[in-house]
Amino acid sequence: MKKYFLYTLLGCVILSVLFSFENLNVENKGLKELTTFPIGTAVRVDQLQSDAKLKELQIHNFNSITAENDMKMYNVKPNEEEYNWEKVDKVIAYGDTNEQRIFGHTLIWHSGTPDWVEKKGRKDTLWLDNFLKTYIFEYVSRYKGKVDGWDVVNEAFDTKGGNYRKTLWYDVLGKEYIAKAFSYAHEADPAAKLFYNDFNIERDTAKLHAMLKMVNDLKNDNVPISGIGFQMHIRVDVPDEIIEYSLKKAVETGLQIHLSEVDIIFNKHDDSKNGGVQKYQELTEEMKIAQAEKYKNLVKMYKEIVPKNQQYGITFWGFTDRDTWVRSFFNIDDWPCLFDDNLEPKPAYYAFKEALN
Repeated sequence: MKKYFLYTLLGCVILSVLFSFENLNVENKGLKELTTFPIGTAVRVDQLQSDAKLKELQIHNFNSITAENDMKMYNVKPNEEEYNWEKVDKVIAYGDTNEQRIFGHTLIWHSGTPDWVEKKGRKDTLWLDNFLKTYIFEYVSRYKGKVDGWDVVNEAFDTKGGNYRKTLWYDVLGKEYIAKAFSYAHEADPAAKLFYNDFNIERDTAKLHAMLKMVNDLKNDNVPISGIGFQMHIRVDVPDEIIEYSLKKAVETGLQIHLSEVDIIFNKHDDSKNGGVQKYQELTEEMKIAQAEKYKNLVKMYKEIVPKNQQYGITFWGFTDRDTWVRSFFNIDDWPCLFDDNLEPKPAYYAFKEALN
């Protein structure tokens, strides 16, 4: 009996040690090592190359990148005479060097359209129609086989509700510009995954259903669309139930689902530049825990609702509070990311990691 007790005790000790080693192993792993789908982040390559700690964190945790601004039209085609490929080439080189998937953001977006295109396009419908095709074909074919997927059209609907956004592209070419853009991108690189990307579709059901109708119309017309991007810029108080509903409806399309620009804020805004409302002046421990729980729940919903063959991945729109776009764009102090201003992991990081594992 005494020998049996000793063996049992020894077994418990061994299991305890093995469990401790496993926990330590998980703790030391980056986010990308804990899941079968890619974990990405928006990047500014010049910043990463000049900040060793930031670069180390990025490489350790992520295996997919989206250029925050460097691949947008105003950078790629700043004037009519030339293309500027320098910034895009840097993004491609960074991804290749660090074995990270490269996601192209974005081909057609009203806020990414340079002024010269806006002015000329409103005067000449035929020119704009031809420019749409030429630009997409030149761009996508140049990086054929290097860029895994593209946000082909970004934010084609109004901020709220189900109406198409009145932009240069819609006003001059009609909603048909969307189908054309997808067709041109597919022609340029038949293997690339092609996404429609938007915000608020996880919580505005009118906008969600308008987007889904557009997607299903594209599918019925045999337009080559591969996936839906949920930007997922959310507040910590957005109900999980509405996010669950939106993901389930999107999954019904059979397309891949990309949580494409994830961050979770506390304060409010009206979705416009400088439109922030500073409700919270500082980040408390209670707020950190609430944010961590929200990140954890978001991962769980993605894993449980989205079938594996439709999981394109989760991408953060930046991963440090120090560098978040939220502060400068909305003119508020907020703390939406996994790492704090000192590049230290927050409870949100550990909660996200736990949910992945």
